[in-house]
Amino acid sequence: MDNTRESSSLVVLSGGQDSTTCMYWAKQRFERVVALTFSYGQKHAAEVGIAEQLAREADVEWHHMELPFVSQLSTGCSLTDTSLSIEEEKPADAPPTTFVPGRNLFFLSIAAVFARERGIHDLVTGVGQTDFSGYPDCRDAFIKSLNVTLNLAIDEPFRIHTPLMWLDKAETWALADRLGVFDIIRYRTLTCYNGVIGDGCGHCPACQLRRHGLQKYLLSQAK
Repeated sequence: MDNTRESSSLVVLSGGQDSTTCMYWAKQRFERVVALTFSYGQKHAAEVGIAEQLAREADVEWHHMELPFVSQLSTGCSLTDTSLSIEEEKPADAPPTTFVPGRNLFFLSIAAVFARERGIHDLVTGVGQTDFSGYPDCRDAFIKSLNVTLNLAIDEPFRIHTPLMWLDKAETWALADRLGVFDIIRYRTLTCYNGVIGDGCGHCPACQLRRHGLQKYLLSQAK
């Protein structure tokens, strides 16, 4: 065994492109990887089953937790409100309607407590600031701040790893390719807000961002 690998990590796994790439990133760096998937009232709830399947096939211990309060706290979010449709364009002067206020704050805080009970101090999340879609809780400053807060609140030496923080989507595809899981990420993950696996619906913001990055990466490989 490679002695440079650390012992254990917990990955917040949604079953989408970013978090699944991070799960395989973690597998190369930690002897043991645990995945935690949340249900929070999201329309694309099929991602939960996909996350379980991907984790089990990767020989990663998988856990699932229900957090219904996340969608109950705020209104006007098209990811959790069935009366709202998913917008195709982000508003110029406001957060996108797909923004779930506090989602990563809650996810990572709960993940830290969950990890502590299992002797794990390394948390891995697929957030990124380069292609962050206007979500404030994907920014580096927030992650660093939360890391300090968790350490103070729980009195444990947590480390939050963000492998994709400074990568755009093309670079994220490149990372998946280097990890040897390009086809798994492309055809088996669920990023689409409308719940279409693989390349998705092609219209929602998540699909547009994913497709643009894929085309850019494939073009770079063809040169």
